[in-house]
Amino acid sequence: MSLKEQFGKDVLITGWGHSRFGKLTDDTLESLIVQVATDAIASAGVEPGQIDEIYVGQFNSGMMPLAFPSSLALQVCPELANVPSTRVENACASGSAAFQQGTKSLLAGTAKTVLVIGAEKMTHAGADVVGAGLLGADYDMAGKASTTGFTGLFADVAKHYAKRYDPAGNLGDVLGSIAAKNHRNGVDNPYAQLRKDLGEKFCQTVSDKNPMVADPLRRTDCSPVSDGAAAVVLSTSPTAGANPAVRLAGFGQANDFFPAARRDPTAFEATRVSWQRALAMAGVGIESLDLAEVHDCFTIAELLMYEAMGLTEPGQGARALEEGWVFKDGKLPVNVSGGLKSKGHPVGATGVSQHVLAAMQLTGTAGDMQLAAPRRAAIQNMGGVGIANYVSILEAV
Repeated sequence: MSLKEQFGKDVLITGWGHSRFGKLTDDTLESLIVQVATDAIASAGVEPGQIDEIYVGQFNSGMMPLAFPSSLALQVCPELANVPSTRVENACASGSAAFQQGTKSLLAGTAKTVLVIGAEKMTHAGADVVGAGLLGADYDMAGKASTTGFTGLFADVAKHYAKRYDPAGNLGDVLGSIAAKNHRNGVDNPYAQLRKDLGEKFCQTVSDKNPMVADPLRRTDCSPVSDGAAAVVLSTSPTAGANPAVRLAGFGQANDFFPAARRDPTAFEATRVSWQRALAMAGVGIESLDLAEVHDCFTIAELLMYEAMGLTEPGQGARALEEGWVFKDGKLPVNVSGGLKSKGHPVGATGVSQHVLAAMQLTGTAGDMQLAAPRRAAIQNMGGVGIANYVSILEAV
């Protein structure tokens, strides 16, 4: 049963906007929000006065003083005055959390047209401020000093995975292959922060230019600190947009326990459940997907995602690389955009960005990133170490 069959109405992405990701010193949070909101509204072919609600995904967590950005979208034009606007926060999944809140407003019938924005400014803050802010998304480390920050948390996941599934010691090369794949894909993404094909050998090797950040994760295993924004317009019926609409076929959310002691570090169980819920609502299986944009904040996260989505059995994620499944010409291309690894990770913007890039693929407007006529895409976005999990299934109309 699809979303439309279950709720009796469509949820369509009818327009979008996307900024470049990177160190955007000439942009403010306000200017980024205004830019992508303006572009999304124009792309959808709607008048600003038709926007019924606005949701803004932003994590912040002390990375900048302004912690109340919900009304910044009203700066687009006077016609947006008095439109209800809400900031949504769920760590690095804030963008997808905002997307699902917008979806639920449409399904509830309280809105017919919703503007969803994800935005973050991070690069102006020092490494200590960013590190402390991100650690606010971890139950055990929030407020504590750390020399490795969130990288250390995912490095622990990698160590547990290696101990359980990798007696031969090949995990470092597997993670390097993921990094190299995503850097190679990112070359074709005009929005990406890191547009350089580094090659597998460089990504698999510790060097002066690729130092160990937190063993076994090297610099190339880590997504960069980024600024950026993205926006979509969600509607219950087609609009006079510049591009064809994209249908939301299903969505899922699942949260895991916060304390690390209550979770299996290699299972990402709630992530798996969010996939199952989204696929079940869409009425499809993993074999029906033509591409997936997944949350590779660190390369070990993408490896675990192959297993959580059901592409392989637990402990066998490397097969997806060895047999070419997740490459651009494989049976399920993963992170054709370059993923967070290459595109960048302005945390509040990430989930919305993933929806935009997938919508571009499904409408044949992805430029040099374009795959051959994909019909169905998945987006997976998470906050914390597999804590807050969101999956969307999109279909070409």
